[in-house]
Amino acid sequence: MVKTKRYLAIGGAVLVTLVFLYPVLYMVLISFKLPRDIFSIPPKWFSELTFENYTSYFGQARILPRIINTVIVAAGAAIISMVAGSMAGYALSRLRMRGAGVVAGLILASRAVPPIALVVPMFLVARRLGLTDQYITVILAYVTFLVPYVVWLMRAFFKSLPPELEEAAMIDGCSRFGAFFRIIVPCSMTGMVSTLIYCVILAWEELLFALILTNDRAVTIPVAIAGMAADTEKGGLWGPLAAVGVLTVLPVVIFALAVQKYLIKGLADGATKG
Repeated sequence: MVKTKRYLAIGGAVLVTLVFLYPVLYMVLISFKLPRDIFSIPPKWFSELTFENYTSYFGQARILPRIINTVIVAAGAAIISMVAGSMAGYALSRLRMRGAGVVAGLILASRAVPPIALVVPMFLVARRLGLTDQYITVILAYVTFLVPYVVWLMRAFFKSLPPELEEAAMIDGCSRFGAFFRIIVPCSMTGMVSTLIYCVILAWEELLFALILTNDRAVTIPVAIAGMAADTEKGGLWGPLAAVGVLTVLPVVIFALAVQKYLIKGLADGATKG
């Protein structure tokens, strides 16, 4: 009976995984199909493979520079947000401040503001300062919506740690900052890596801020994809769109796999040191 339940649970997990992976697998298949095979009836799951979709539009749309721009912007925004948001979350969870709960609520409430209400003033300020189409402008714009997530996620992680950890460190001579960086940060590495992944994904797929604040030099891959989707003169670039989609998803998957060991190590440490 126990084995049956286990097999059913494994089978259900595999089925759910396949359901979620189906759109990704279908996108990968389309990226290697000829245009005549994409909408063929009956559908051809496996047809003549071609790399034309990966080569025909890439030079014209400058896909590789757009991906590099996205890496720079996403990494910069995620790192700045993690540094600022983690310290703010620690302060709200540990320091005795009057109105700390109100401040935390206001930080979360800032996410209720529609992005379109923020991007227009940001564009006007950036244009006045001559900072349009710059990496730093897009990075700081992304930080505005990433920091509230980081503050609330890290605040919850810090609250789960006993305050005696940094109190013992400060008794031994550490300052508040020393206790934070030497004790709290290593103990919260699991939460920090998880939050970092979340920030990178949010910044990687953001379109509105990049569309308004960039023009050519700092254009990110979501803007390039939107431009390809809007190109209706060629009857819909479904093959190249699928190819660009594959290359867009691939760096995020590689990043998640690269930091997976840190997540597992953090979970194991929490289980043995709790």
